[in-house]
Amino acid sequence: MRYFEDFQIGEVATTKGRTITETDIVLFAAFSGDWHQLHTNEEYAKKGPFGERIAHGYLVLTVASGLMPLEETAIIAFYGMDKLRFLGPTRIGDTIHARIEVMEKEGENENGGIISFEIHIVNQKDKDVAAYVLKLLVGKKK
Repeated sequence: MRYFEDFQIGEVATTKGRTITETDIVLFAAFSGDWHQLHTNEEYAKKGPFGERIAHGYLVLTVASGLMPLEETAIIAFYGMDKLRFLGPTRIGDTIHARIEVMEKEGENENGGIISFEIHIVNQKDKDVAAYVLKLLVGKKK
């Protein structure tokens, strides 16, 4: 288990990868209710800016979150997300991973503090598809 005091500013980690599939897109559309044609209609998407269907932005965030070793961290709460930008499409068959850098530690008290992580979601071509700052309230060792 990693605690607030175990994280060092500037520390960088890279997650394992995961390929986005047709099934991911269909299940996410069903779960979220987002059936936008850019994700679910091949003929519509062919005429769009990417020439094919792409994954939902929130699907990409969700998959990347699942790749992060969050269960290994003494997380008290998800504090927030800042500066979210989608920088490129994620296509069916793309493999994504996340690069995580510890940017800031603040609000420290006897129980823990807030850690800001800069997250870059990257595809198999080493191109960023999304970036944001993740803020977690992380506990201290007792």
